Amino acid sequence: MQFIDRTKIRVKAGDGGNGKSSFRREKYVPKGGPSGGDGGRGADIVFVVDRNLNTLLNFRYKRIFKGERGEHGDVKNQFGRSAEPLIIKVPAGTIIKDANNGEVLADLTDIDQSAVIAKGGRGGRGNAKFKSSSRRAPTFAELGEPGEERELLLELKLLADVGLVGYPSVGKSSLISSVSDARPEIADYHFTTLTPVLGVVQTDYEKSFVIADIPGLIEGAADGVGLGHDFLRHIERTKLILHIVDASGIEGRDPVEDFYKINSELEKYSDKLSDRTQILVANKIDIPTSNENLPKLEKLAADEGLKFFAISAVTHAGVKELMSYVGTWLEDYVEPVANNNELDSDVKTFDLNEPEDVVTIKRDDAGDFIVYNKNLEKIVAMTNFDNSEGVRRFQYIWRMKKIDAILKERGIKEGMTVHIGNKEFTWQE
Repeated sequence: MQFIDRTKIRVKAGDGGNGKSSFRREKYVPKGGPSGGDGGRGADIVFVVDRNLNTLLNFRYKRIFKGERGEHGDVKNQFGRSAEPLIIKVPAGTIIKDANNGEVLADLTDIDQSAVIAKGGRGGRGNAKFKSSSRRAPTFAELGEPGEERELLLELKLLADVGLVGYPSVGKSSLISSVSDARPEIADYHFTTLTPVLGVVQTDYEKSFVIADIPGLIEGAADGVGLGHDFLRHIERTKLILHIVDASGIEGRDPVEDFYKINSELEKYSDKLSDRTQILVANKIDIPTSNENLPKLEKLAADEGLKFFAISAVTHAGVKELMSYVGTWLEDYVEPVANNNELDSDVKTFDLNEPEDVVTIKRDDAGDFIVYNKNLEKIVAMTNFDNSEGVRRFQYIWRMKKIDAILKERGIKEGMTVHIGNKEFTWQE
């Protein structure tokens, strides 16, 4: 199965249904009042973690998701039906970002965890809602509010207990295939593994843990060389790192040098990642040349305060002992308490409830005025400008927000164009 760990999609929540403008038409009620009902709410876009998914492959074939519109209001004060939420299923470990500014909207790690990413539009109010002592027979009703629309970047970080790191061809794929049912491609050339592979290790005492074969790292990975960032991202959530080195040195590499180079890349990418507990694993001890390097690697582990294991993924020598130790270590593992002052720099809180009363006015290249205000933009989208009463209501709100005064301060002249949302108006005194 192909592994996809990053994709871009567009979502559009459902628009609200339009409110209805109508009046009672009954035989013995000659002056029936307004009776238009409200429109229903549009569908929210909701992301939910599905235990049966482990890739973002489905989003390769479908990239646009649109929620249903709410039903329109009807006569006799009948409300329109609200649309059901549009559920989008994703694997555990999915981070959802706004593709335009990189803000993190949700970090979904637990099975059945959900997040509303785009809110459906509110249904427009029917004319019955606008009846008052001074307005006995309003003829206008609101249009439905447009649903939120977003371009999203989905990123998947593997949720594995143990991550294998090391240079290409040190035997990570061979190790994971020897301890689990995972069957990564194994060959003698570098970068055989181009995508992360997950395996489940069953321990002697009927407990299991998930191990991830992260593709081989190279110098410069933390700076994005090769597929560095794509690979390093998957190690971030692991509890324990098995640092695999080639003890045989048959490719002319020094395993001690390799150890420090890989750790340098981890440290450059993330301080928290470099502080993760490591176990140094010397692989390929079945090859005679490993005898020269094993003493140096044992000393390295002692100097760095690391647990050390010498194994052969091919003959399985030392593998059972390694996995048994890892299983015991994970049983005793306690998740550190997150410090709010030490959040990852690329993870930010995204506030869906932005201030709605701030009015911002800018000029575009053509000299037009663009008015930014969430409440006003919402009112513009929900006003039926074909109805004279609706237009008068909008003009009243415009005056209440003192938009005229602000525009005059900015130098607006008769006949100039003002943009609000997707509407444009010609300014007049």
